[in-house]
Amino acid sequence: MRTPYSPLLLEHFQHPRNVGSLPADAANTGTAVVGTLEQGHLLQWQLRVAGDVIDAVHFKAYGSPAMIACASLLSDWVQGQSLEHAARIDANQLVEALQLPPLKIHCALLAQDALRAAIDHYRRQHPALA
Repeated sequence: MRTPYSPLLLEHFQHPRNVGSLPADAANTGTAVVGTLEQGHLLQWQLRVAGDVIDAVHFKAYGSPAMIACASLLSDWVQGQSLEHAARIDANQLVEALQLPPLKIHCALLAQDALRAAIDHYRRQHPALA
């Protein structure tokens, strides 16, 4: 039986990067939770910032292989990037890279939303940097 998932998606699902959490109360951490268990996808996203650079990302995900792979790949992409650069990453880039099937595009959108919400959370804590 052929899987509808690309080799890169399967790699990030089977061996997700950056799973875990950061101290939510740390001043240099932005946190977001998107999705719901009732909808079948829940993603907690955290990033730690040093200056204007994301120096650590951790996530916890509940959902399909596509959801976990989107969070994992995105977490790899944003580490070492500026907040500005990371905020410009688009869900379509995840869709292309992972060759997501049409029914799983919402997973890329959820990962994008989580990243942007965590950046917004961090910026609200540091208005001088916004």
